[in-house]
Amino acid sequence: MKHMIRYISCVGLGLTLGLSISLSGQENAKSYRSDFDYPLLQDVLETVETYYVKTVSKEELVQAAIKGIFEHLDPYSSFLNHQELLDLKDSNRGEYFGFGFEVATQNDHINIIAPFAHSPAEQAGIRAGDIIVKLNDTLATETNLANILAEIKKHSLSNQSIKLVLKHSNDDATFEVSLKPSTITIESVTTQLLDGNIGYVRLSSFQENSTEDMVRSLSQWQNKPLAGLILDLRNNPGGLLDQAVKIADLFLAKGRIVSTSGRFFDANSDYYASPQTMLTNVPMLVLINKGSASASEVLAAALQENGRAKLLGETSFGKGTVQSLIPILDDGNAIKLTIAQYNTPKGENIHNIGIVPDIKIAAETGSGAGNLAIIDALSAHASLAQDHQVTSAIAWIQHHDE
Repeated sequence: MKHMIRYISCVGLGLTLGLSISLSGQENAKSYRSDFDYPLLQDVLETVETYYVKTVSKEELVQAAIKGIFEHLDPYSSFLNHQELLDLKDSNRGEYFGFGFEVATQNDHINIIAPFAHSPAEQAGIRAGDIIVKLNDTLATETNLANILAEIKKHSLSNQSIKLVLKHSNDDATFEVSLKPSTITIESVTTQLLDGNIGYVRLSSFQENSTEDMVRSLSQWQNKPLAGLILDLRNNPGGLLDQAVKIADLFLAKGRIVSTSGRFFDANSDYYASPQTMLTNVPMLVLINKGSASASEVLAAALQENGRAKLLGETSFGKGTVQSLIPILDDGNAIKLTIAQYNTPKGENIHNIGIVPDIKIAAETGSGAGNLAIIDALSAHASLAQDHQVTSAIAWIQHHDE
């Protein structure tokens, strides 16, 4: 997980699909009532409530205070009401209602991390790396990110369309799209056997059942003489940390997968591979791009630094922090809080840096053919045949022993 300046990863419907760990139980739940523990804060709230020129309820002031707290923290931390918490849990199961894109801030711009396959954003032609210029006629900059996200969330919850003015990262010309929210189902793992007995696996996100789906997919090739395996992590914005660790363990017989470090005891962990593996001797290439973030980077770094796979493509997004869901109150609210940073097997913190591929190949631009396999990876065999990075991976696998 990383930033160049100050990256943020948030789903288009206002939810974050970054690395997450759940901290549950009463010992983690904070009691929150109208009587405050801090006299200064209580005095400020009561003074404003009593003397401000307009009537402002204590509830409004409390919400404003909570908003101010999280604006002071990093952009991955946030307060989730009951509905937002349910939406986040749905997204971890691969289903949510929204526009289907994630954003990040960089150099005073708000950038698209990745559009989700078959989402309104993907269907409108939005690409990873696109810059949002305006949202509903409001200029989009790093300084008003919170308001932009709130506007996106509001329109999603009310089933209203949004209008975006964007420009591609390599083009100054702007274009406009209108997006209507819809229910998006993300199939975490999809596969295809390519010519020459090369297995292709597209991992679109790290959801609750991603490891189970991956095992099922790899099992179909367990007794086949595969010439190689391509694991496509492009435009994968991340998800659940435990799933990234488990999937890395499928391919690694030994070695550290990832480590996390934070201020409290449970935030400090080392994850190591177990001896059981799948497709052990099959040459492996992992495809990454600037839309590969969070848990994708954990998996890619684990395979690269343990010598199990080569990485091909572009430098990844670079998000190196770990978020936890901490339940609070009695009505289903929660805090999504950054509790740790993670380091690669060799101890590197890739936050603001990203993971550099072993074989650098930029995505094709123009008509969007270079994104064809990412957007609709398995719709037809010809789709992969037109994908420059996939064909480069095939060529590497076919000639790497020569």
